Amino acid sequence: MGAAKKSKSSSPLGMRLRSVFSWLFGPGRTALVLVLLAGLFGGGAWLAWLKLKDRILADYRIGAAQVEITPQPPWIPTSNIRAEVFGNPTLDGPLSIMDDDLAERIGNAFARHPWVEKVLQVTKQYGSVKVDLVYRRPVCMVAVPDGYQPVDAYGVLLPMVDFSHVEVTNYPVLVRAENEKRGPTMPPGSRWEDPNVIGGAEIAAALGDVWEPMRFYYIEPSAADPTVADESGGNGQTTPGSFAGRLPEPFFTLVTHNKTRILWGHAPGANALGEPSTAEKVAWLKGRLADNDTLDGPQGAPQVWDIHKSPPVVRP
Repeated sequence: MGAAKKSKSSSPLGMRLRSVFSWLFGPGRTALVLVLLAGLFGGGAWLAWLKLKDRILADYRIGAAQVEITPQPPWIPTSNIRAEVFGNPTLDGPLSIMDDDLAERIGNAFARHPWVEKVLQVTKQYGSVKVDLVYRRPVCMVAVPDGYQPVDAYGVLLPMVDFSHVEVTNYPVLVRAENEKRGPTMPPGSRWEDPNVIGGAEIAAALGDVWEPMRFYYIEPSAADPTVADESGGNGQTTPGSFAGRLPEPFFTLVTHNKTRILWGHAPGANALGEPSTAEKVAWLKGRLADNDTLDGPQGAPQVWDIHKSPPVVRP
């Protein structure tokens, strides 16, 4: 029995196994084994990543379909703002929810769109992005030699391509003098640095929903207060909207479809001394309309109301 056991344990296979185990677990060998195992595991993981990375990264990729924006209001007729932003070269290349600068890049891209007044917040979520926006709203159409150009309450130019002929007629029109009837030289989304345009847009925004009930037709700016010469004998007194070192602010007149003229005065932003506030002017117009159903004279005859003085008066 003892000889049999000795023979079995002394077999060549047994001796080889003992030699391998002795080498593997001998002094200083354990660390090497661990390194080899880690290498094998890492290599396997790397091969698996190469095979599956496209499928894994697809869950983190961001495109237009993964971005939720504040719903577009009805006054933006045709633009698909989200699609247009993602068609811009500034967002060229792959986007991932894992990118540290993703929110900043998307926010900046939306801020450059002419219909976007402000980006309130960009929030990253799992597999998607939410963008909270404030949109610009058209308040006025500026007549130019080849048609009209829409602006918002701050005189910012908006994309005309989004408006049909019918939609243009839904807004107040600003009609400037022929020598000032130039078109814009800036791209949509930029402020139109013309005091006639800026002031007219401010007035159109102040009138808002009462424009149509009052049957206004257009806003007409002029270089100076047309009543100053009458009251001063043409002595060249400074108008309320003028300041030292700069030209007088434009004076605005509202014209109805029946040619009644409302001498509005200076734009809200001019802060002209001696004029009723914008709220007071609008309140007077509303009261006049409520009492007479019209701003025109008897039988629709045109007349001139001066409401930039208090109290308002009828002028010849």
